[in-house]
Amino acid sequence: MMASPYPSEPYWNTREVSEYPPVEVVPPPRPLPRQRVWLHVLLFALTVLSTITVGGILFSAALLSILLAHEFGHYFAARQYGVPVSLPYFIPFPLSLFGTLGAFIRMSPRIPHRRALFDIAAAGPIAGLVLAIPLSYAGILFSQILRKDGLPDNVITLGEPLLFQALGWLAHGSLGENVDMLLHPVAFAGWAGMFVTALNLLPIGQLDGGHITHALFGSRSRQVAFAMFGGLAAYSLIERNVTWLPLLILLLVIGIQHPPAFDDGLPIGRGRAIVGALLGIIFFTCFSLAPIRLTP
Repeated sequence: MMASPYPSEPYWNTREVSEYPPVEVVPPPRPLPRQRVWLHVLLFALTVLSTITVGGILFSAALLSILLAHEFGHYFAARQYGVPVSLPYFIPFPLSLFGTLGAFIRMSPRIPHRRALFDIAAAGPIAGLVLAIPLSYAGILFSQILRKDGLPDNVITLGEPLLFQALGWLAHGSLGENVDMLLHPVAFAGWAGMFVTALNLLPIGQLDGGHITHALFGSRSRQVAFAMFGGLAAYSLIERNVTWLPLLILLLVIGIQHPPAFDDGLPIGRGRAIVGALLGIIFFTCFSLAPIRLTP
């Protein structure tokens, strides 16, 4: 996830000189406050401990590898465009299902153009998924196939996004109606990686998906954001499902629509439009409306 420490600052206003008239020169992005590397290391170490407490060493190693790939995807893309960016801040939380609330980076909001905004936002989900897919498949191979009446009591039932289902079919074929899969810790970490990817690709506000849709569609991205937010809220009310309530409240606080567009005439390019469409497919194949429920 990308977060800005300067939410009120405008974006860097640039245009391609060869195609558009000259514009007023603006100062480059100001650097972020001096980083305290010890804090990043401490938070990461605490997150290692909290994830081991929840799921064991294999789960912790797999999940944190996915999260590290995601955040450093953003980090190196931002550095490539000269945008000031922090190292990842991990959030340990041993009382949660995953032992962590994820991670985020701080980044200057002065992005030079739409292409940079798209590349920086897309790099995280792509990098994370590159690890999440093979880790999920490897974990599924080592998962146990059990009769449903042989499952332990009070197990947590996970919603199966299409991509996870496809990996399960490749590993074990079609399962019968009376059997289920007891996930290996690495498979659970892979599922969590897909879940985090889907959350970040929601096309709302300052989430990665919000940046991507804004880069692709400009001001029209607000229609997508409000439609997605309204759809999740309606589902929660109709189904009386509180799964999405914390996220909906958070999005109300940080803003549903993307900050006002910078005046940027630089085209996004056909290649990035294709990548954007692929990321849309990834979102729908990693997303589940009812991701978690407790089985009595």
